[in-house]
Amino acid sequence: MSDPETLAPRRGRRPGRPPAQSGAPRASARGDILKAASKEFAERGYDSASLRAIARRAGVDPALVHHYFADKAELFAETIAAPIRPDRLLEVVLAGPREATGASIVRYVLEQLGAPQARTRVVALLRAALGPGPAGRVFKEFLVREVFLKLARAAGGDDAELRADLAATQVVGLMVIRFVLRVEPLASAPVDDLVRRVGPVIQWHLTGYGIPEPAGRLPEQDAIDARSRPEDNSSRDE
Repeated sequence: MSDPETLAPRRGRRPGRPPAQSGAPRASARGDILKAASKEFAERGYDSASLRAIARRAGVDPALVHHYFADKAELFAETIAAPIRPDRLLEVVLAGPREATGASIVRYVLEQLGAPQARTRVVALLRAALGPGPAGRVFKEFLVREVFLKLARAAGGDDAELRADLAATQVVGLMVIRFVLRVEPLASAPVDDLVRRVGPVIQWHLTGYGIPEPAGRLPEQDAIDARSRPEDNSSRDE
């Protein structure tokens, strides 16, 4: 005769929820987690979504989420099929000299998105981010939280969140103009040229230093300055 304890319902589990995963995970578990994550990010945003809540929505043990995905950043990147991993960008940047942070970010983004397949995907993501709905907020939170805020905080200072937002605005704007709107001459400008021009701006926003002196002035700039200076009437008074 069976032990009465084996016939009694188990405690500590909500009705309707599957038991915690044991042994090999079921084949559909990864897909269930991705679907649940997509809904959780859309409803709560990147910052507020948690792996535990995603596991609960998917009906799996939280440990199974970590079995498939190292962290929230990797799960989100998989959810949106991101062509580049912003948190991997952080690793690349931190591996180089700190004074080249801005240049490293610009070069990595432009070179990674230069491949046709990656460019097609990022155009779709940016169009979604610019349109109505939660996509834009979630993508911005992901980019700021996993890359720019960490770099800004590492540089010190009290306004790290503002500096992170400003840096993210520059990078996202560059991607939109170059890959989505394809505005010339920026759309076909050499990567090295954009790194030289935009990199110091990103550096300045993140660290508060790095804007170099202009290497040279264009004739148009001299003409504009000449028109903007107050007219010197001293010779007329003589």
